Amino acid sequence: MLRVEMLSTGDEVLHGQIVDTNAAWLADYFFHQGLPLSSRMTTGDDLDALVSALTQRSQIADVLIVNGGLGPTSDDLSALAAATAAGDTLFEHREWLERMENWFRERGREMDASNRKQACIPAGAEMIDNPVGTACGFALRLNKCLMFFTPGVPSEFRVMVAQQIVPRLRDRYTLSAPPVCLRLTVFGRSESELASRLDPLPLPPGVVMGYRSAMPIIELKLTGPAQQRAAMEDLWRQVREVAGENTIFEGTDGLPAQLAQSLRARSLTLSVSEAFSAGLLNWQLRNAGAPLAGGELPALQPEALSSLAQRGQALAQRQGSDLALVVGPCVDDALGLALHTPHGTFAQRLRFDLRRYELKTQQEVAAMLAMNMLRRWLNGWSAHGGHDWICALETLDDAR
Repeated sequence: MLRVEMLSTGDEVLHGQIVDTNAAWLADYFFHQGLPLSSRMTTGDDLDALVSALTQRSQIADVLIVNGGLGPTSDDLSALAAATAAGDTLFEHREWLERMENWFRERGREMDASNRKQACIPAGAEMIDNPVGTACGFALRLNKCLMFFTPGVPSEFRVMVAQQIVPRLRDRYTLSAPPVCLRLTVFGRSESELASRLDPLPLPPGVVMGYRSAMPIIELKLTGPAQQRAAMEDLWRQVREVAGENTIFEGTDGLPAQLAQSLRARSLTLSVSEAFSAGLLNWQLRNAGAPLAGGELPALQPEALSSLAQRGQALAQRQGSDLALVVGPCVDDALGLALHTPHGTFAQRLRFDLRRYELKTQQEVAAMLAMNMLRRWLNGWSAHGGHDWICALETLDDAR
């Protein structure tokens, strides 16, 4: 099996000043191409460190994707580092220089002299086309490793990987079938409780059970080789049984997308009133394409549970929606929620310790609790409950 690695470059990535979204995207994209990454590393804008990293990885990896450092400025050192590691020289690629000059001319701009640097690649390298930017990529073999050098701009990087790099890898190597990864996301259960029930299950050869906890959800993953798909799907039925009603979605679409799909399928519209979540719930649902009739951001002041229920009824009537979801204020670690439906209004006040989390996480928990109420009602279950680590202080159930 090919050992595929990634090397991200740049002080801003190394020091956490930006999030390395390119690494996350490549790991996921390559996984589904049958090219799962074996490792990732990051170096700063230091020539000696870059040369050392390239030399080291060239003796271990079969394929290395190097990302960043192909710009026009003095801290863009990837081409020089590649040439140095290979004992090569840089040369100006005339064809790419002409492409850049035309690119600037078509946009009515004069190309700065510093941009010429982006046409310089190691003499022994193969140029890799960049159809959407000014930095050309290149491929270089060093020791046992085939290296691909790519710009850090995400839009350029992704196009080059999909259109230039993956086809070259398919031409050179016989790729394995993509691994199987079955996923479901659970809300309202603890990681340790789930593990105590799932870890004893016997796994097929080469299959791994994984857990990812990210407050307020836990993702369960079953990952293994394609030839184990049938056995994995048999085991997955047991995983579903353990997760039960706490499964908020399967796959990677997310709960807002699942709710949007369910609401559209039933031709239901929704209004949202948010105090503590401060518009987060509206934003999540709107981005997922949910049929929203409107929303409001009331003042943060204590409200009785009956008042929250009445707020939902009034909001639905005022905006002509079928449903209304209300997130009240959070007072003394107690959060009020209400869901108005054509078949009744449901409300609950929940207590849980949020003070150890930053405000953004607290609001994400509140939004998830509200969406979980809606999910449970849409599934024909009680709108209350579904979270064993949260204490219900008070409920209101006006079903009709």
